[in-house]
Amino acid sequence: MRRVLAACTAFAVAALMLLAGLSGCSPDNPINSPYPDASLARNTLYTAFAGRSPKYLDPASSYSTDETPYTYNIYEPLYGYHYLRRPYTLVPRAAASIDPPRYLDAQGHVLPADAPGDQIAQSDYIIRIRPGIRYQPHPALARRADGSDVYDPVPAGVLARAYAITDFKQTGTRELTAQDYVYGFRRLASPRVVSPIFALMAQYVVGLKEYGDVLRKRDAALRQGLPAGTRDLPWLDLRPADGFTGVQALDDHTLLIRVKGKYPQFKYWLAMTFTAPVPWEADRFYSQPGMAEHDLSLNTWPIGTGPYMLVQNLPNRRLVLQRNPNFHGEPYPCEGAPGDRARGLLADCGKPTPFIDRIVFSNEKEAVPLSGKFIQGYYDIPQADRGDYGVAMRVAADDSADKARLYREHGIRLPTSVAMTEMYMGFNWLDPVVGRGDTPEQQEKNRKLRLAISIAFDWEAHVAVFENGQAQVAYGPLPPGVLGYEAPPAGYDPQVYDLVDGKPVRKSLAQARRLLAQAGYPDGRSSKTGQPLVLYYDATGGAGGDAQFDWMRRQLARIGIQLDLRATDYNRFQDKMQRGAAQLFSWGWVADYPDAENFLFLLYGPNGKVKYGGENAANYENPEFDRLFEQMKYLDDGPRKVELLRRMVAIVQHDAPWMFGYFPLSGAAYQQWVGNAKPTDMVRNTLQYMKIDPALRLRRVREWNRPIWWPLVAFALAGALAVAAAWRTVKRRDAQAALPAAAADRSRQERA
Repeated sequence: MRRVLAACTAFAVAALMLLAGLSGCSPDNPINSPYPDASLARNTLYTAFAGRSPKYLDPASSYSTDETPYTYNIYEPLYGYHYLRRPYTLVPRAAASIDPPRYLDAQGHVLPADAPGDQIAQSDYIIRIRPGIRYQPHPALARRADGSDVYDPVPAGVLARAYAITDFKQTGTRELTAQDYVYGFRRLASPRVVSPIFALMAQYVVGLKEYGDVLRKRDAALRQGLPAGTRDLPWLDLRPADGFTGVQALDDHTLLIRVKGKYPQFKYWLAMTFTAPVPWEADRFYSQPGMAEHDLSLNTWPIGTGPYMLVQNLPNRRLVLQRNPNFHGEPYPCEGAPGDRARGLLADCGKPTPFIDRIVFSNEKEAVPLSGKFIQGYYDIPQADRGDYGVAMRVAADDSADKARLYREHGIRLPTSVAMTEMYMGFNWLDPVVGRGDTPEQQEKNRKLRLAISIAFDWEAHVAVFENGQAQVAYGPLPPGVLGYEAPPAGYDPQVYDLVDGKPVRKSLAQARRLLAQAGYPDGRSSKTGQPLVLYYDATGGAGGDAQFDWMRRQLARIGIQLDLRATDYNRFQDKMQRGAAQLFSWGWVADYPDAENFLFLLYGPNGKVKYGGENAANYENPEFDRLFEQMKYLDDGPRKVELLRRMVAIVQHDAPWMFGYFPLSGAAYQQWVGNAKPTDMVRNTLQYMKIDPALRLRRVREWNRPIWWPLVAFALAGALAVAAAWRTVKRRDAQAALPAAAADRSRQERA
């Protein structure tokens, strides 16, 4: 009986605890919510990140896509991109305006704005910075009443307990000045900073390379006598100019940047966080002894003037951005691309941004839990740094009617845009069969062979089969969104396509076979030897039976050409490309900035991979194309540049050093309560413009996550039945045990 009573008591306590827990659940959060009570009702955006936490949040070091949701919302470069316009348009961020540079000749004389590029020895960018911009609250800027620094040095007792920037109780701020941009540029050359952009900037910014040499000597002197590998180094103060005049502050709100020659694309680098401002106080603050040991640095706790600031950084778990209370409030744009008004993207015209108070990034190591929580409504967007979730969900919806219905019922939006990425198949210009050729006659024959292959290789089918339709077939080397791109009917490749009813239609296989015969390979056999034409495709990974490679073989087999796969590992493939040993190959390019120069330089002769170690993987050379490229790269955007681009595209279409391939789509996924959302792969501070409707989110999450109580009721009933059965069993056993005992008692009484 005691055991039964104990079991009943335990069951009752468990039931009471369960009921108490359920009754204690907040009405603002469903019971399966991963967030604290009432969080979903707040003006907070929830998203995720995969893998490890971002490695570099220092603007001089950060270059990885997974870091951009943080850096571009914390820092303010001089320029940025208009959120809605397409083609992408530069707009001022911290700068007051975007002004053209001043050109100087070799003697330092000012040249007119239309001076030929080869006469310009130096370009001076004189940039005015908006007054009144202030840094986020930060302990590096904390001051006492007498003006002295609160945390210089940091008291030992304070640092011993400090593992996050929020552990420092006192903060301060000050106005952004031009000198902060100067300091940021100088840090690119610092030997203490890992900067992937220093080598490129040193080619263009006057004196930056030499300044890097000076800093290395200063750093070596500071390290003398210190143990090797020590993390606590004396501060390398970059305030002294040390002869570096390439970047100067003319006054508190005027910046001068001196660039060698004419380089119109330099303005795009000013829209990247590499050139963001860094206050010297922060550099000194993080250089104090003990900071590195506690993982306190600009890589973990940045300081900026942008719309948000980092307030929580739990490595590989969670990062939280919070509205910067000192942000100056950039207005939401009032114009955009065609269709933006109809999609409601201009409804907040002129309102100050940001709209969202907090942004929570949670670590999701696996895709399935991330997708599940997104469908449940617990993530507003799956990942802020990824443009492939929307594409994958569109593919899933196409493959499954159930998923399509689920997405539709949940009001999930899956907009796409063409990415600033080109995937192409190249012909090695140095190869005797598919390359340029030695004599004019052979050059023309090889050209016709390349065109025959380009016609036979059906990129429309490739996109449909292997890209699930989530890409745009390319007719040239320039993607949409870049000046010089022309959509059909004007912008099509007449060498490979015919124009039918205003639409490009791939030329027939009969035409490809005629070109193949004219190239000296009737029916795919050499007219001289009768041997079959065998071409070699070099690739990384995969095997001969791989579906994509088999499909490629079938494409060329339609005109009698045999394709042989030569698969290898990536290092071996890279080596073959460097030596020019590949014949046909696939390659891709992701643009750093939305300018035609960043794509066409892939076909510029002096960038050949074999001869010069450049990015021209096809080793293509055409003197006329190179001449036009050298003119084009000096031109500012305008009709003259467009005309040159049109001629350059026509040249490479005629020569066919590439099969132009396709431009992948970039797609995002947004819940129905996320507003002002537009997919992009160039605008990095998108979170600044988004908004959410927390009330709608809460209603939908409650609707989609209603608790199912019948299993608990069933559990309770099963438990009750089990206890009742146990009760009956114990009573029956006790009764059976009582009968022999009573008989024994009677026997003893009779003997007595």
